[in-house]
Amino acid sequence: MAKEECLAQKNKTGDTATLRNRKNFHPAEKIFQTSSTPVPKGKTCKTTGQSSEDGTQSSNGTSTQLSIRGHVSHGSSSRLLLMLVMGLSLSTRLYKITDPPHVCWDETHFGKMGSYYINRTFFFDVHPPLGKMLIGLAGYMTGYDGTFPFIKPGDKYEHHNYWGMRGFCAVLGSFLPVFAYLIVLELSQSHTAAFIAATLLIFDTGCITISQYILLDPILMFFIMAAVFSMVKFNQQQNRPFTVPWCLWLVLTGVNLAGALGVKFVGLFVILLVGLNTIWDLWRLLGDLSLSLVDIAKHLLARVVGLILLPLFLYITIFAVHFVVLNKSGPGDGFFSSAFQSRLIGNNLHNASMPEYLAYGSTITVKNLRIAGGYLHSHWHLYPEGVGARQQQVTAYLHKDYNNLWLVHRQDDNNSHSGTPDLVRHGDIIRLEHKETTRNLHSHLNQAPLTKKHFQVTGYGINGTGDTNDLWQVEVCGGRKGDLVKVLRSKVRFHHRATGCVLYSSGKTLPKWGWEQVEVTCSPYLKETPSSQWNIEDHINPKLPNISLSVLKPHFLEILLESHIVMLRGNSGLKPKDNEMHSKPWHWPINYQGLRFSGVNETDYRVYLLGNPVVWWLNLASLGLYLIMVAVASTVQQRGFSMDQKRIEHARVLLKGGGLLLLGWLLHYAPFYTMGRVLYYHHYFPAMLFSSMLTGITLDILVKSTDLLLQQPYSYWLERFGQMVLLCSVLYSFYLFNPLSYGMTGPLAHEPGSTMAGLKWMDSWEF
Repeated sequence: MAKEECLAQKNKTGDTATLRNRKNFHPAEKIFQTSSTPVPKGKTCKTTGQSSEDGTQSSNGTSTQLSIRGHVSHGSSSRLLLMLVMGLSLSTRLYKITDPPHVCWDETHFGKMGSYYINRTFFFDVHPPLGKMLIGLAGYMTGYDGTFPFIKPGDKYEHHNYWGMRGFCAVLGSFLPVFAYLIVLELSQSHTAAFIAATLLIFDTGCITISQYILLDPILMFFIMAAVFSMVKFNQQQNRPFTVPWCLWLVLTGVNLAGALGVKFVGLFVILLVGLNTIWDLWRLLGDLSLSLVDIAKHLLARVVGLILLPLFLYITIFAVHFVVLNKSGPGDGFFSSAFQSRLIGNNLHNASMPEYLAYGSTITVKNLRIAGGYLHSHWHLYPEGVGARQQQVTAYLHKDYNNLWLVHRQDDNNSHSGTPDLVRHGDIIRLEHKETTRNLHSHLNQAPLTKKHFQVTGYGINGTGDTNDLWQVEVCGGRKGDLVKVLRSKVRFHHRATGCVLYSSGKTLPKWGWEQVEVTCSPYLKETPSSQWNIEDHINPKLPNISLSVLKPHFLEILLESHIVMLRGNSGLKPKDNEMHSKPWHWPINYQGLRFSGVNETDYRVYLLGNPVVWWLNLASLGLYLIMVAVASTVQQRGFSMDQKRIEHARVLLKGGGLLLLGWLLHYAPFYTMGRVLYYHHYFPAMLFSSMLTGITLDILVKSTDLLLQQPYSYWLERFGQMVLLCSVLYSFYLFNPLSYGMTGPLAHEPGSTMAGLKWMDSWEF
């Protein structure tokens, strides 16, 4: 009897293959609805190739029919295609991985930072540490000893083992076409669309080049694509909540979000993409009246844990490892506060001791809190004629030096009183005497050398004798009258009594007459900024008891916060330099201009970062084509025209799958128009990944719609012809432009006898 019921049920719903390809959709999506006949409650029918889960109870207790969308056949053809994609991707990225055998472009930065991790030397970078840590780990695991200096592009690697770091980046870059294949396959259920997307990335010269060197970009894009793939797989589990696969993909999404943000702050864009997808998912669940509020709360809690708390924990853990590994003093010390430096082995503040509170009669150094603000400094040289008053220069110097020492005096005497000296307090008026030259820190109404709206700061007087323009009022930021000034920890401002301005480090570099040190001014603008804030670093006073600076070391959350403040300031301070190659966001999609990775003339081994023009211009055209196709599909639906199941499925893929990829492209591209920092061509590559995946879906549906024009078998032949033209165009263009990635020698493209003759299709290309 049970067997007869099962056979009857099978007859109602169609054969097994039809069942496997049927889609269920939310009622709000009118164009996507299909009829279905649920299995009677309590009955389970099993047939060959059919899941017994169809028509079972969902894990939240409501009776649902499992959505079959996303259950792609894993037959031999699917596995072969995936293996082909992986094989081609690895071979194109690993080919000539050791060429050229010298430092190329930003390898001078990120290779050096990998060396710093191996040597445990502290450094500063504007990006979070995960990418550099992984580069250092890859180098260490493959035998690199961290001794190559990475001074400048073109330096020969010689006997140093650099291939491991390049190979690591290339392998991660090889996963990008694989992820593209799997993401598009999940979104479209089309192996053809998935293969088109993967092919565009496999044979894009730009993606190959940016994956072959010691850079952060392939690591960043790996985590971005892994996060999107995990999110898409999680979406496919929406009818199986709280099962093991559902939880697994949720956790993997969170892990990859932490990875993307841990490499570069632009990982925030994929976090925003996942966040918008999650908000839409929760909104859909809220409209499911079969779910209780308790069930919805469980869903919300799971996403908070998996997509917020877990990534946050992992992100903080990355920095914890970063601070533990980099425990030795290095070139990054000066970017951080004195208290931060006291934790670094080899720094003069490490395990040092000094009086805890500032006192009259003390010898001190004063450090500005802005990035590269420097130490308050003076020397015997005078300002030149025409630059304010011809008095002694006062600057900010980035290195520790004897000329950074100052004596703290009361406003009305030259020497401290005998016995225990009085402590300096918030609101006190002091005079700072330069120890080496005995001139006082002084300001007046003359213009500053570079910052013309500020006042000049000089050294004035002799042996402590000066005038009222030498007096400064001490202000502890956030303090009250009478508060003490603590070394390392207190943020202090020096308010000039005569003019009302505050001591300020502008960050501007003085000309050669100022020894290219940093300009110090007195700013009439009294807003508290790091440029007007200082701290007492060295403090010498034999009449006061010393304490160990270890008691003043900042705790982990303090150094975590400080490191982020320094990174964000560093990012905002990245402005274009004179004659530096940078670009504008509108240049990127049209492949307007590339980047020289290596070589500038015919005798050099030249590598040029430039996308395959056929791929990039096809992506650009497909963006417009996609919008047209969506407009047509939406209009047809709105007017109520009848569509067969194939057209309904195409419209669903365009709107849902394509819409997700379009949103990803916009989120990874549009924000650059609002950024004030210097921008480069390589910033577009994450957006290019989404554009290529969208092209795969768009072109696949376009060529499959040939049956609207022709009858079978002509439409089938036209479809195959279109696919072959696309494949041949991409392959042939890769054949033409692959020297951009794998290296060129000899004459440049515009010169006779060049191997790239005739291929400089845009004057802005520089190969």
